[in-house]
Amino acid sequence: MRWVFAAWALPMGLFWGWYFLSLNNIHFGYVMLTRDAHDIVFQLYGNMLGMDPKTIPGLVARASILDTFLILCIWAFRRRKEISAWVRSRRERYSGVEPSPNA
Repeated sequence: MRWVFAAWALPMGLFWGWYFLSLNNIHFGYVMLTRDAHDIVFQLYGNMLGMDPKTIPGLVARASILDTFLILCIWAFRRRKEISAWVRSRRERYSGVEPSPNA
């Protein structure tokens, strides 16, 4: 599961890091981080997709949220026994009921 998280987080971090640095024109002397490069990249994607370049970041953000949700659902499904034991212990702790010996 670590590899899945890494394969998800690395491209997300690179893209969103580039996006916000280039959007705010914080270029550190690197041409790819300038606002001009930002506009050219999204204009290119807009031309390839046949849509307004201003809508693309919103679509990427929605796709990123969906991907994050799917990764977290897969992780929760794989850890469902540990999560249910944790929920059971919290419920027993806050309700004042002693834990059952069967759990």
